[in-house]
Amino acid sequence: MAGDDDTPPPPPPSYHPTFSVSNIKNLISITLDQEDAQYATWAEFFQIQCCAFNVQDHIDSKISRPTGTDDATWKRLDAIVKNWIYCTISKDLVQTIVKQGATALELWNRLEEVFHDNKHTRAIYLEEQFSNIKL
Repeated sequence: MAGDDDTPPPPPPSYHPTFSVSNIKNLISITLDQEDAQYATWAEFFQIQCCAFNVQDHIDSKISRPTGTDDATWKRLDAIVKNWIYCTISKDLVQTIVKQGATALELWNRLEEVFHDNKHTRAIYLEEQFSNIKL
């Protein structure tokens, strides 16, 4: 018959629970900012969501990529996790960590460096703020 094709239809795209997240801000209510000193809380909330949606391998180099995840799906998941990071941090932090072509893990590590490598400077800043408080 004309128009009949014996080739099977393409397989459906891999479904992953992360694809169902439409607004990460509904799940992570904190916006990370350099001034608020809430990195540990933000990181904990972020890690909880990554665990819940099975994308920890995108922010933890000790967790290997799940077997059976094709390259296209992994790249799409990585883009989603990168978007989660960018959407839950301040504009100033976005400008600090943004890097063309970076993976979510690279962005995660850059954020950690911003907050952990700055401990001494941050302590001095907070001490100064504390001493300037008027009772």
